[in-house]
Amino acid sequence: MKAVITVTGRDVVGIIAKVSAACAENHANIVDISQSVLSEYFAMIMVVEIDGIAVDFTQFVEKMEKLGADNGLVIHTIHEDVFNAMHHI
Repeated sequence: MKAVITVTGRDVVGIIAKVSAACAENHANIVDISQSVLSEYFAMIMVVEIDGIAVDFTQFVEKMEKLGADNGLVIHTIHEDVFNAMHHI
């Protein structure tokens, strides 16, 4: 199974490193990543495999949200089933 992680906020050095490290610590494997900087704003979308995560998915979501809050970012983690349902016409 996969999840989609979105990260937005002001651009600073180390955002990708911090989010990637959090994924690695929780055994979420990054399979795709796209990021962009628009003026001083940072935006990133990651797709991660969550089959082997070390914690419950809800705890993983909370950890990622806390990482965002601690770093002045907004981080949303959405299970692929929910993401697909939200974007199905």
